[in-house]
Amino acid sequence: MSAPFEHGLYIVATPIGNLGDLSRRGEEILAAADLILVEDSRVTGKLLNHIDKKKKMMVYNDHKGEQARQEILAAARCKIVALVSDAGTPLISDPGYKLVRDARTAGIYVTTVPGPSAVIAALTLSGLPSDRFLFEGFLPSKSKARGAALAELKPIKATLIFYENGSRLGAMLADAHDNLGDREGAVIREITKKFEETVTGKLSDLAARYASEKPKGEIVVVIGPPGEDAPASSEDIEAALRLALERLPAAKAAGEVARAFGADRKALYDLANRWKAEREK
Repeated sequence: MSAPFEHGLYIVATPIGNLGDLSRRGEEILAAADLILVEDSRVTGKLLNHIDKKKKMMVYNDHKGEQARQEILAAARCKIVALVSDAGTPLISDPGYKLVRDARTAGIYVTTVPGPSAVIAALTLSGLPSDRFLFEGFLPSKSKARGAALAELKPIKATLIFYENGSRLGAMLADAHDNLGDREGAVIREITKKFEETVTGKLSDLAARYASEKPKGEIVVVIGPPGEDAPASSEDIEAALRLALERLPAAKAAGEVARAFGADRKALYDLANRWKAEREK
């Protein structure tokens, strides 16, 4: 057992399925905690039973206001307070950032006990590019709003990660296909649990598969980044130059098109002047 812990707020990651994934330090913090802030006392109670501990728990969620935060901060000044979520790392699509912010402002000791995260676990299982990714949490439940949110994400050159539930999965994948194109994707559910499953493929295939199938369990959807745009043809570049010449002199038109297409500015300028000379014959 490590030395006694300092009074303060401890952000403790908990297992996302397999209870054996609780870190040793996480177990020590929970065992030492005077108060554990939870989403659902029944869920955290099972984890505490696993480590054979009984602890005082308090539900902390988005409905808790300023008064509740002040009570928690008062406790953290002289006690060990642990913040957990039902599964994974707290604050990831869960309440808590306001509490952490206020604790820091009040000069209270704040630290994290890192561990499981469904976002990172799903990314590693997906086989999709992991050098750059964006976590978006849950998309809107209505198709129109969901489509608008996806359209905003279309130009982002990164792997996209979402949480979703089984009843909306098919519709979400169909909207993703319509707004993002037929990218590579992965549907990952029940991570670290007995029926863990990773299904990969094009969004069109995934949308077709889950159009009627409504899988159970915790689901993460990972969508690959957009492919590289095909290089512009000479016809496209010349058409853009002709349009630019309708409102700009040759030098400025050539510069604008060169920047937009990554083309040779001097070659475009010479082409514009050649067109001008041909018209004046």
